[in-house]
Amino acid sequence: MTAVRLALSELRRLAAGRLPKLAILAMALIPTLYAGLYLFANHDPYGQLEQVPAAVVVQDEGTTTKDAETGETTERDFGRDVADQLLDDGGFGWVETSQADAEAGVRSGRYDAALIIGPTFSSDLASAGEFEPQQASLTLITNDANNYLAGTISDTIVGKVRDSIAEEVGTEAADTFLRGFASIHTNLADAVDGAKQLLTGATSLDDGLADADDGAHTLADGAAQAAAGAATLDGKVGTLASAVGQLDDGAGQLATGLGTLQDRTADLPAQTQKLADGAAQVADGNAQVAQYGQEAAEAAGQVLPTLDGARSDAADALDQGRADLDQQLADLCAQVPDDAADLAAQCADLRTQALDRLDATRADVDGALDAQRKDVRSAVTTVEGASEKLDQLADGSRRVADGAATLAGATPQLTAGIASAADGADRLADGTGQLAAATPALVDGVHRLADGTGQVSDGAAELASGTTRLADGSGELKSGIAELRDGLAEGLGQIPDLDDQTREDTASTIGNPLEVRNDALSSAGTYGAGLAPFFLSLATWIGAYVLFLLVRPLSTRALAAGRSGLATALGGWATPAAIGVVQVAAMFAVTKFALDIQPSYGLFTALFLVLVSGTFVAVLQALNVWLGAAGQFLGLVLMLVQLVTAGGTFPWQTIPQPLKAMHQFMPMTYAVEGLRQLLYGGNLATVTRDVTVLLGVLVVALALTTLAARKQRVWTVTKLQPELVL
Repeated sequence: MTAVRLALSELRRLAAGRLPKLAILAMALIPTLYAGLYLFANHDPYGQLEQVPAAVVVQDEGTTTKDAETGETTERDFGRDVADQLLDDGGFGWVETSQADAEAGVRSGRYDAALIIGPTFSSDLASAGEFEPQQASLTLITNDANNYLAGTISDTIVGKVRDSIAEEVGTEAADTFLRGFASIHTNLADAVDGAKQLLTGATSLDDGLADADDGAHTLADGAAQAAAGAATLDGKVGTLASAVGQLDDGAGQLATGLGTLQDRTADLPAQTQKLADGAAQVADGNAQVAQYGQEAAEAAGQVLPTLDGARSDAADALDQGRADLDQQLADLCAQVPDDAADLAAQCADLRTQALDRLDATRADVDGALDAQRKDVRSAVTTVEGASEKLDQLADGSRRVADGAATLAGATPQLTAGIASAADGADRLADGTGQLAAATPALVDGVHRLADGTGQVSDGAAELASGTTRLADGSGELKSGIAELRDGLAEGLGQIPDLDDQTREDTASTIGNPLEVRNDALSSAGTYGAGLAPFFLSLATWIGAYVLFLLVRPLSTRALAAGRSGLATALGGWATPAAIGVVQVAAMFAVTKFALDIQPSYGLFTALFLVLVSGTFVAVLQALNVWLGAAGQFLGLVLMLVQLVTAGGTFPWQTIPQPLKAMHQFMPMTYAVEGLRQLLYGGNLATVTRDVTVLLGVLVVALALTTLAARKQRVWTVTKLQPELVL
């Protein structure tokens, strides 16, 4: 109760008179004025940026862009778009003007900033689409002599414009890029189809080359056999010339023999005719047969040897001629090459015809001679055996005459056959002569055939080897095309095939790939509300500071009366603390209702401000009690230190290292932090820590004041007559 009475006594002392009451009222309103004016002036400066004059200069000449897919051209003027965007809603109060006016205006302060869009701005932005990239640029002119923050805000605004233009250009570039993907997808799909067709053709080619390889090897084998046969024929054809010569000689001999035979049988018809005439005479001289039986027998005996001799000579000649002809023809035909089928057939036919004609003629002659000889023999036998059989002799002689007539009629055919054989032999001789003449050419042809078939065999072997390599290559080609097809198909699957909506959405996302979502755990709302914790804390310190310009930190009567140090300290603290409650109440009311800064925890904010005010009062009381006027001055210095170390504007981590070390030891640090949590709906656990720290500072400050109060109960000369009084 003593502390309360001391506080009330101090209040009565302060309120004694009109001016002191006004002074108390003024001191109660100082924090409100300080915080209110600062927060009101900085309530929403960014919302008033349209009042800041700025110039924009458009020199852009525009450009023409061409759609790579359709070939359509479009006139673009990005500089004009930027200017329209700024003039419409560009943050500042933008005015379009000339470059000279803009530069002069920034220099004189008429404009806080100027943005110059150069003549190549559009062409530079579109240059990437022509693969001649040139980075577009904007020239921002600022003058910190006009206002530093205006230049900083200009950078931010131009940065947003740049981001907007970059998004637009990036979106268009991405759309063009994705359209190119669509074309690539279409062309690659055609390539996949072509690769499939190519694979089908390569498969057919591989199969065909396999068959060709088999055929080439078969051809090589056949050519090798033909070359071997031709070589064998070439080896044996050398004897053909001599054999054909022998055949020609044999044919000549045959022709000569048949000519001799023809000459020898030339008189045979006359002789047989004579025989016929004789037989007729015999028949006619039947009457004289008996008389001339002996003569007839002798004549018959002469006829038979003559006939047998002629027959024997003719038979021997014919046999010899036939044998020679047959042998020569056989030898001739044997010499004909196996592949000369026509010549062999002609030779065989000629041989058969010659022998057949000779045999037929001989058969006719032999038949006639055999019959005649039989008759003659019978007649001779009859003549010799029985002359009495004259009638039989006459009949026999008649038959002999008839046989002789028949023989005489047949001998011309025999001679004609011999003549025909002789003619055939002559033709055979001519043919063998021609054959002999043609044989050297045949031999030469066989030589060339052997050489040619050898070359064909070598070529066929090379062809077989080449077709094998070609078949292997076609297999590799087939595998390669299959890999190509699979690769193209895989690549096709990896290339996106987008519809128009998806392409547009993708291009938009590529042009603006990042969207910052402000998921704030707590929000101040306005720039002024963001500064409120700092200005409220600073105003509370100022309010506590000015209180000790009127309020005595300790009651002199209580010290003189020997009151306890704690009661004296609490009594000296309670009066400014009570006025501090009025200060923060007024300040809180103005902040909440006049400035419309709505705390998330209104009651806790008000109570926290009371705690902050009481703590600051206790700290300043302790300084004044211990140091007097110097302590009062130190309170001002401490305010300045806390002003820069509390982190009220920029994060405290950005302050210089010497000041950063002091951040954790300043009570205003925890006041600012606690008010942020309460005003913006932050973490109450942090508020609890801040309350604990401030309570600790309050207790320590009161303890120090209590200790000083105990010491000041002893009066000294310095206390009675201080060196410095404020």
